[in-house]
Amino acid sequence: MSVKPDTSADTPDPTHRSQSDAVETFSLLASHVCRFVDAWEADQAPPRIQDFLPADPALRRIALIEIIKTDLEYRWVQHNVPKRLHEYRSEHAELSSEPLPADLIYEEFLARRASGLLVEPKEYLDEFPEQKSALQRLLGMTTDEYSSTMIVNRDDVLTLDAVDAGTTLGDFELLVGLGRGAFAKVFLARQKSMQRLVAVKVSADSGTEPQTLAQLDHDYIVRVFDQRVLPENKLRLLYMQYVPGGTLHSVVKRVRETPPKERTGKLLLAVVDAALEQRGELRPNESPARKKLSAHTWAEAVAWLGARLAAALHYAHGRGVLHRDIKPANVLLTADGEPKLADFNISFSKEVSGATPAAYFGGSLAYMSPEQLEAFHPALDRKPEELDGRSDTYSLGVMLCELLTGARPFTDEQASGDWHGMLDRMIQSRLDTKLPVSMKLVRRGAEIPVDCPASLRRVLDRCLAPKPEDRWQTPGELAQQLSVCLDPEARNLVDPPSHRPDTWRWKFAIPLLIAMMLVPSGIAGAYNWIYNHAVLRNMSNYNELKPKFDILVMIINATAFPLGVAIGVWLATRVVTAVKTVQRMRGGPKDDTFALRKACLRLGEHAAILSITLWFVSGITYPIFLDLLVGIPAGIYALFIGSLTICGLIASVYPFFLVTYSTVHGLYPVFVQCGVCDQRDAIELRRMYNKVKLFVFGAALVPLTAILGNLLLRQEQSDAQEMTMYVVCLGGIAAFMATYWYWRQLETHLTALERVISGQVG
Repeated sequence: MSVKPDTSADTPDPTHRSQSDAVETFSLLASHVCRFVDAWEADQAPPRIQDFLPADPALRRIALIEIIKTDLEYRWVQHNVPKRLHEYRSEHAELSSEPLPADLIYEEFLARRASGLLVEPKEYLDEFPEQKSALQRLLGMTTDEYSSTMIVNRDDVLTLDAVDAGTTLGDFELLVGLGRGAFAKVFLARQKSMQRLVAVKVSADSGTEPQTLAQLDHDYIVRVFDQRVLPENKLRLLYMQYVPGGTLHSVVKRVRETPPKERTGKLLLAVVDAALEQRGELRPNESPARKKLSAHTWAEAVAWLGARLAAALHYAHGRGVLHRDIKPANVLLTADGEPKLADFNISFSKEVSGATPAAYFGGSLAYMSPEQLEAFHPALDRKPEELDGRSDTYSLGVMLCELLTGARPFTDEQASGDWHGMLDRMIQSRLDTKLPVSMKLVRRGAEIPVDCPASLRRVLDRCLAPKPEDRWQTPGELAQQLSVCLDPEARNLVDPPSHRPDTWRWKFAIPLLIAMMLVPSGIAGAYNWIYNHAVLRNMSNYNELKPKFDILVMIINATAFPLGVAIGVWLATRVVTAVKTVQRMRGGPKDDTFALRKACLRLGEHAAILSITLWFVSGITYPIFLDLLVGIPAGIYALFIGSLTICGLIASVYPFFLVTYSTVHGLYPVFVQCGVCDQRDAIELRRMYNKVKLFVFGAALVPLTAILGNLLLRQEQSDAQEMTMYVVCLGGIAAFMATYWYWRQLETHLTALERVISGQVG
């Protein structure tokens, strides 16, 4: 295993470390070990270990352990001046208070084996019984599979030390150093054969990064051109697209230096421009991307970056590539501030022949998911091959929290003790579920921007759920959620403001939906009864017709209304129960819930179909049965059909708008919030958008039909009928104005939801 230090150009002074912010812990360790290697190579004699230990007591013991590992290799393998662990222990008080860590014991075993001694694992199990279980894990392999636990390989350090700006390696003139880590150096270089500037990563000849990156061609992933291997130097040159705007590592530093109220999207551009100036690049003209970024709040800028990086990860995961080392130093920035994911040095691709998840397993501990830390821990049984893309999602969430506030949500980077103890503490801090991540940041003193939308807090909290099954299941889901944060209309739907009274969604949802479906039908029924009585009153046999008509109305209504209520209750209950279930389970399989998501969007349409069907049946039944009972003139048929047409429109159009607005405004966004929507939903939303226009036309027909009926049938109508029609005309006009408002609101809601689901935001 290997812990990968930060390879950014901003490596801090190894003699200084802040207790409250240990971002550079592992780079510092690598720096101390590298200086110790240089001292051995320069003097060819054992250096004084004490001279290379940091002053920081929290880091001192871990650094001592790593330096002793290197010292063991030099003494036993390189110079034949052996030294045993009990001697180190007597010389260094830091080792006397606690049992020796298993990884240090294991390194002595490896060094003695490499020197030619036939050392058996049993000797160490007997000598260090307190570390028996951890040693059994490390030593319980065949001899050929033993691998070092040192954070820095001596040969790699010496090889990289010989490479510097101003030299030529093969086809490349190394111009300027861009970054340095224990594994690699990165240079701006001129490729002589192509006469172009490229970024060249120089590393030891190991790993599968070139094969991995060669599969990837995405707007937000650094484009790798090719690799060159120099066997005589034991070097690999990976040359790639030159991205001049620096890294997110520099952005994090600027965030810490800037008061929360002063952070905006312009901060990101300021960091980019500073990097361009430092490298002699010209600042680009004001592009649409820069204008949009300048207008963002800082929370929106973080969501903007995160959505692009999540899209890049989704693309990589779709091709079988896991990154496993998401951190600010591995995200490069273009001159327009666009992020590009880089450094797949320890990634795993199932498409690369001979690669296994454990082959180059590692990463930066501070950004690891709990399961990745467990796989890294030599005393635990978790294996690297058990990890999946949800671990990358977790790491991205940690990085976005750090970008948002300048601090990561965990305090476990207080490096002290030994690797095992530190890993145990880090794992436990990530598995702690007492507080959501956003509250952990607040408890640590980090200031979340006051204008940070609730959507972004929710998204980051779920990114960092301890259990993989509770996180966003794919980076594509995460990208969709981050796009919600960028769309004010969508985020007000998906995460309504706290002051908005949306409690009806659960407590009163079903009765309110039933009322929205049936109250317009009740109003239409009342109008129909009054109007038809006025029609019958003009007939000579009114006294004979009235009781029969009332009985007929009672029979039809006693059949139609209970049936309508039963079907309406079933439709509403099915949708509300589905929404509650998905929210409680925080998602679910998209295919399993699509029919329910579609039913939620179509609930208003189904209510309209139900109403129009019942009124159509009634429209046929009333005049036919009346004619069979007492006989009615043809003109009366026309009046009945006209009134029933108006009633049918009232009973279908208004429930459609009331129910559809309520579901789109209050219920369907829960599906979006849980991340179960896909492109099928976008198609359904577009269909609903077009369907709403038809119902607007239907709403306009209510007053138009009443006015037309008044004009055509004026001679045949009594004063009571005419007054009833005037009321319908005026009520229809007022209702149309309300319907028009609902239409405009629905258009806004539907297009916003479609934007975020189809990935058109940003």
